[in-house]
Amino acid sequence: MKKLGNLILVFTLMTSINYLFSQDKNNQWQVSFGLNAVDFHPVGTNSENIATGNWFSEYFNTGNWNNREAALNTLTIRRYANEKFNYGIRGSMNTITKMGDERAALQNPVSLSSMDLLVGYKLGKGFHFLSVEPYLEGGTGYTWFGKERTQTLNGSVGFSIPFSERVKIDINTGYKHAFDDMASLKPHFQHNISLAINFGGKDSDGDGVYDQHDDCPDEPGLPEFNGCPDNDGDGIENSKDICPDTPGLAEFDGCPDTDGDGTPDTKDACVNEPGSIEMNGCPDNDGDGVANNVDNCIDIAGPSENNGCPWPDSDGDTVLDKDDECPEVAGLVSNAGCPTPTKEIMEELNAVGAKVPFQLNKADLGIMVTTVLDIVAGIMEKYGNTDFMIEGHTDTSGPKAFNQKLSEMRANAVKDYLVNKGISEDRLSTVGYGEDRPAESNSTRKGRISNRRVEFKVVE
Repeated sequence: MKKLGNLILVFTLMTSINYLFSQDKNNQWQVSFGLNAVDFHPVGTNSENIATGNWFSEYFNTGNWNNREAALNTLTIRRYANEKFNYGIRGSMNTITKMGDERAALQNPVSLSSMDLLVGYKLGKGFHFLSVEPYLEGGTGYTWFGKERTQTLNGSVGFSIPFSERVKIDINTGYKHAFDDMASLKPHFQHNISLAINFGGKDSDGDGVYDQHDDCPDEPGLPEFNGCPDNDGDGIENSKDICPDTPGLAEFDGCPDTDGDGTPDTKDACVNEPGSIEMNGCPDNDGDGVANNVDNCIDIAGPSENNGCPWPDSDGDTVLDKDDECPEVAGLVSNAGCPTPTKEIMEELNAVGAKVPFQLNKADLGIMVTTVLDIVAGIMEKYGNTDFMIEGHTDTSGPKAFNQKLSEMRANAVKDYLVNKGISEDRLSTVGYGEDRPAESNSTRKGRISNRRVEFKVVE
């Protein structure tokens, strides 16, 4: 039995010391001090000249208890391990005046001291009554009875009554069994009542929430947010608040909606004007689908491509400037808003073309052609969206085949000159009619001169 007791003691010491002195950032300790009483009567043992009762007989008879006259004679230190277990050590002192009931008084009182290692187990919520917290306790230790010493195995049951998070009343009663190496010390009950004070819980930020329960141990916070702050006081902790410094709404993750339009300020381009979600919180006065904040004409509907303004029609020809290739000059829809030469203009062109001085059987432009064709170029430039056909003609002098080729050469010579004057080549095409389309009779010299000409037509 003695060897078994020593093994249990060594094991318990190693386990308890490991937990007693292991550290982490959230250590919690409890110290309790109070009174103890020792009762030998209700343990069911007998010896000569000692009056004892049966098990648990007169268990609550305080007349059989041994009570030291000192005010405080027990001290317990416990360490929190987890929600169920704690570890600790308890020391107590007493004076034994009776080893049983009142008839078993000792002639000479004997001192009794003990030092015990404890392992406590908190019973679950189902065992709680009101605020009472019951627990079980076991362990081993040494007891000094007079000048003798023995090892004991201990088991107890108790409960705590908390007055606050830090202060409790602790009451327990336990059975202590002495080993055979000290026969004079009988198994007995020891009762304790103590004031327990919790301490050592770390609260780094001083917000009243211990670090072990504090999700923000370095920032003062609120208990309802596990120690995390709510800077703006909107009921949403900072870690979940997109706008931690501005009171807001839970539906917007802590951000405000100043204008109450259902769009949080963080996404609202017009925070002081109620608008629609589709318009990023901005209104659309003219209903054109362009929000006021980007609409240059908030009261007149217009396309987004023109910043919410209607397209202008500067020349009033019903072709919008964006589609009008001649926005300053009224024209035709069919001609992209540009005008086309009138009959009078074409007659003027052809009158000028008739004055191009082609020599007989030649396509060369005479020395006077510059002035004449410059007038043509000016007219074509004015109607920049119009394509023209240049027609070449001859008189009947010479073979018909030669005249056909000559008419083509004359048309191309005029085209080359106009291109050189800046008229786009893409706007000009040529054709030669030879002698087939005379303007006057070829029977006279004057008629033949008139037939050596070019004419201009609008290409539809």
